[in-house]
Amino acid sequence: MASESHSQILVEEKPSVRILTLNRPKQLNALSLNMVTRLLQLFLAYEDDPTVKLVILKGQGRAFCAGGDVSAVVRDIGLGKWRRSADFMSLEYTLNYVMATYSKAQISILNGIVMGGGAGVCIHGRFRIATENTVFAMPETALGLFPDVGASYFLSRLPGFFGEYVGLTGARLDGAEMLACGLATHFVPSTRLTALQEDLCRVGSSDPVTFASTTFDAYTQHPHPEPQSAFYRLDVIDRCFSRRTIEEIISALETETTHKQDDWISATIGALKKASPASLKISLRSVCFQAASQECNDGKDKLTVIVLYKFQIREGRLQGVGQCLIRENRIVSHVMKGEISKDLLEGCRAILIDKDRNPKWEPKRLEDMKDSMVEQYFKRVEEEDGWEDLKLPPRKHLPASAIAKL
Repeated sequence: MASESHSQILVEEKPSVRILTLNRPKQLNALSLNMVTRLLQLFLAYEDDPTVKLVILKGQGRAFCAGGDVSAVVRDIGLGKWRRSADFMSLEYTLNYVMATYSKAQISILNGIVMGGGAGVCIHGRFRIATENTVFAMPETALGLFPDVGASYFLSRLPGFFGEYVGLTGARLDGAEMLACGLATHFVPSTRLTALQEDLCRVGSSDPVTFASTTFDAYTQHPHPEPQSAFYRLDVIDRCFSRRTIEEIISALETETTHKQDDWISATIGALKKASPASLKISLRSVCFQAASQECNDGKDKLTVIVLYKFQIREGRLQGVGQCLIRENRIVSHVMKGEISKDLLEGCRAILIDKDRNPKWEPKRLEDMKDSMVEQYFKRVEEEDGWEDLKLPPRKHLPASAIAKL
C-alpha cells in the first residue's frame, strides 16, 4: 500500500517548496484511499516543517482531478460495506478541512478537468490557477449524490445564486468563468506554467504569500468569459435559482421561456429534470427557519429577525467550513447507507458502469421526495455498533484567512 500511495502521489522537493503531482492519469487522477491518506500525511508534515514555504499541487495528464474514486465506493456499497465508503469520505473531508485551514500557501494548478472531489483538494487552498484547458463541474446530482467536499461552503459564496446553479445542474465552467466567479484566483496560459513553477521555487526567505502574489502578477491574464457563458445570465439565475424549492426553480425557468425560446434555459431545465430528485432536494433543502441576530443601534440593542431558507447550499452561507463538512458527512453517510434512496448506486450504474445514461431514480418524481425524507439526511445516522459525527482535527498556528473560515 505504501509503494502504491507513493506512486500515485509524486513528490518533488525543492528548497522551500514541495511539488505534489496526482499520478493516476488513466483514471483522470481520481482520488483513491491511498492518495487521500498520503496527501493528508504530507500536508500535515509540511505544516510542521519550517523549511517548507509553498506547496504546489497539480495533476498528471489531462486532468487535475476528476473526483473521488466512485467505482471503489460503489463496489464497497454493493458488498454491503457502506461504512468503509463512509470512512473514506470522512478522511477526504478531513483533508479538505486541513487545506481550508492551512497555515501555509497552497497553490493548485488546474490545467485540465476539475470535478467533484477534485474541487475539494484545490478550492479550499490559497491560490487556484486556471488555464485555457480547465473544465470545472460539480456533477453529483446526475450521479445520485450531492455537491460535497465543502461545496456548501464555497458554492454558497459565489455571486448571487450562481452557486445554486452550478451545484444543482452540474454545469461546466471553463477557466475564464472560474476566474470571473471567484473559484479560481488567477488565469495563466498553459504554455507558461513551467516557467511559473520555476519562478515560484525561488521563494527563498521571502514572505511566501507576498512572493507568490507578485510572481503571479507577471504571468496572469484576465480573459473574459465567452459571450454564451452562463455567467452573463446572472439576472436570470438570480430570479430563478433564488426560489424556495426545486419545483419552483423549474417553474421559474419555464416562465422565462414563455415569450421567447432560449436554448440555454432549455438545457438548464433539461439538466434539472434528468438529475436525481432525491439529490436535488438534498442539495436544496426546502425547510424554512429563522435566524436571529442582534445589532446595536444608537446604543440600543435591536433584535433583527431574518427569515431565510435552510438549504444544503444556502445553509453554508451562515456556517464555517468545518460546520459544512460535518453536515455533509452526515448526509453522505445516509446516501451510502441507502435506506432512504439508493440513487447513488443507480446513478453510477447508468453514467459510469453501463453508460446507458438512463438512470431509474427512486423516488422518480420530485413530488415523491417528501420533506420528511429529505429531513432524514440531516439527522445523525443510527447504527447499532455506533456512529459519530465527523471529528475534525484541532488546528494550530492558523492564519487570519483560515480563522475567518472556522
